[in-house]
Amino acid sequence: MRLNPFNTDNIRVRSSGGGGGFPGGRGGGIGCGTIVIALIAYFVFGADPMQTIGAIEGAQQQAPTSQQSNMSEQEICTSGPYATEACNALQSLNQTWAPEFQRAGIAFSDPYLDLYRNGRVTTQGCGSATSAAGPFYCPADQSIYIDTSFYDQLAKMAGGGGDFARYYVMAHEYGHHIQNLTGLASQVRSAQQQNPRSANDLQVRMELQADCYAGVWAGKNRNLIEPGDMEEGMKAASAIGDDTLQRNAGQRVNPEGFTHGTSRQRMEALRLGMESADDAQCDRYFDMG
Repeated sequence: MRLNPFNTDNIRVRSSGGGGGFPGGRGGGIGCGTIVIALIAYFVFGADPMQTIGAIEGAQQQAPTSQQSNMSEQEICTSGPYATEACNALQSLNQTWAPEFQRAGIAFSDPYLDLYRNGRVTTQGCGSATSAAGPFYCPADQSIYIDTSFYDQLAKMAGGGGDFARYYVMAHEYGHHIQNLTGLASQVRSAQQQNPRSANDLQVRMELQADCYAGVWAGKNRNLIEPGDMEEGMKAASAIGDDTLQRNAGQRVNPEGFTHGTSRQRMEALRLGMESADDAQCDRYFDMG
């Protein structure tokens, strides 16, 4: 996907550093076993950091603690290929979604992007997390947190790399920012608390809608799509479906444990957004009729 180069005047980026050096690109990084734990923790047991970070933190006390970096936004965004991609994507996402909110008459604010690698990150309102949390969005500080070492394992899982697979992850987390700004996220959390039996179903709906929003972003920037991007996105969506991850973890497929949807559902949600380029289509995930 041919994204325009970032402009640090238009994005909010920071780095919490990490124990293994800050965001480079391919190679090095966290051990494979820990990455597998990360993927299971994030994609199988749920994305909401309010529910998962506490458990992860208790199990990973030995991880190095991150500290806020003194690097400038320009230095962060040019510190490695993954970082540059993330900053390019963040600018594109902001430029795509801000006008949509303006047309809808809803207040919009850019999220922060916090990039770190192989360490522990501390949020402002969602506790702290290690690399085992995977990419996540914290509604309390309106920030997207990405340990860039995750992308190395995503490439292995999806049977190949590609920038669009990484953009999809970023756009998915941005989708949670959209849900937070519209008030949907708080409504869902309230409904989950009132009816715990519906918690998993509502979580799956949230994640599929975020996948759909990721597709809408791509669809609205169709002129930047390159050959093979769609295939990269579909492979990534398939690789991180709950059923696929459970099988790869040696578990039986248990729909009651789903938190993000099956591989097929995630592919369908991403495709819906890309083909329609209409965020209203993503409302179907909360059409209870």
